[in-house]
Amino acid sequence: MASELIYRGHENENQPQATNFDLPKPSKPWLSITHFIRYILRENRLVFVLIGMAIATIFFTFLPSSSTTYPLHPYRNYESLSDSYFPSEKTQVTTRVNYNGFKANVNLGGKIPLGLKRKGLRIVVTGGAGFVGSHLVDRLMARGDSVIVVDNFFTGRKENVMHHFGNPRFELIRHDVVEPLLLEVDQIYHLACPASPVHYKFNPVKTIKTNVVGTLNMLGLAKRIGARFLLTSTSEVYGDPLQHPQVETYWGNVNPIGVRSCYDEGKRTAETLAMDYHRGADVEVRIARIFNTYGPRMCIDDGRVVSNFVAQALRKQPLTVYGDGKQTRSFQYVSDLVEGLMRLMEGEHVGPFNLGNPGEFTMLELAQVVQETIDPNAKIEFRQNTEDDPHKRKPDITKAKDLLGWKPTVPLRKGLPLMVADFRQRIFGDHQEGGSAS
Repeated sequence: MASELIYRGHENENQPQATNFDLPKPSKPWLSITHFIRYILRENRLVFVLIGMAIATIFFTFLPSSSTTYPLHPYRNYESLSDSYFPSEKTQVTTRVNYNGFKANVNLGGKIPLGLKRKGLRIVVTGGAGFVGSHLVDRLMARGDSVIVVDNFFTGRKENVMHHFGNPRFELIRHDVVEPLLLEVDQIYHLACPASPVHYKFNPVKTIKTNVVGTLNMLGLAKRIGARFLLTSTSEVYGDPLQHPQVETYWGNVNPIGVRSCYDEGKRTAETLAMDYHRGADVEVRIARIFNTYGPRMCIDDGRVVSNFVAQALRKQPLTVYGDGKQTRSFQYVSDLVEGLMRLMEGEHVGPFNLGNPGEFTMLELAQVVQETIDPNAKIEFRQNTEDDPHKRKPDITKAKDLLGWKPTVPLRKGLPLMVADFRQRIFGDHQEGGSAS
């Protein structure tokens, strides 16, 4: 067979091809493409991956974009605080908030489409077991956020946040902010610092370290993780003011070597650090200057005038007025302050902002209001005034009204009874009268 095939091949070598079976096969150009693709798949996977990425890019480029606007990034500029809440229907939102017995309608503004839910943030509150901090934690938890409280319990009390124990969105860390701390959060509310004269004079070096080193540590954390940072400063940065009322552009009249300087100058330095991090490290900073605040959970014997008067009246002791009683203060209820802090954090303005009630009372007038609320027969006792005690204190809140849409809503005569109920329960253990306030 082999020789025959060879012979036939030679025999027909010069013969014309008679049938289609003897015609040469036509060229197939697609075979080269197939071979090329097989080569890529077999020998050069990187090229194949790049081609796939290019195809995916083209696909998503021409894909119609969605108009959905959630989840919101925590650092985008929102038009108002209202957008961070989640209503159950597409309508103008009004929610009812209970602040230890005081109920208020909070108009959240804005409209959120039906079925959309606000994405909860992860937030750390330093000093979150304290008076103001614990009320702020309550609001953030009610809003649906995950909250980490950092407190060394120098002035804070675990009882202030115990009602959140067991909630998977709540964490409590016993820690002093003077030492560095590593966390992953979206926002930082920095409230850690003793705020009453009795407490910050107890250890003035520790107080100024908390204000300076503690603030430095938390600003460094905000820089590393890209978190927005809110500093709670104080009206004490104005010292014994020569301008009345005080506006945010006033630089103050502070004694740098006085007994209150650890707090006053410490907060002024904290503001300096915050602005330097904002300008130099692009940290999103917010600064609030808090004026006198009162309400449930205040330390009973912290030396502040409202808590002093209330505790003394409940214990049937004379109300101690220092000096001639003509020095003035402005008192805001804690729920108003918390609302202002949250609006400031969610807004787009750095500050500083005065957060206080412009209603001005002399110490004698405050003592009379406490008498009316608790014991009309309470006596008033005058004592020598303390060093560096400011004579006048009243905030100008025009800036907060215009840029944050915030103003206090709880008058002293309405908020004070709520604080009295809480103090009565803690001093005498009267759970029936004070249970609702605590």
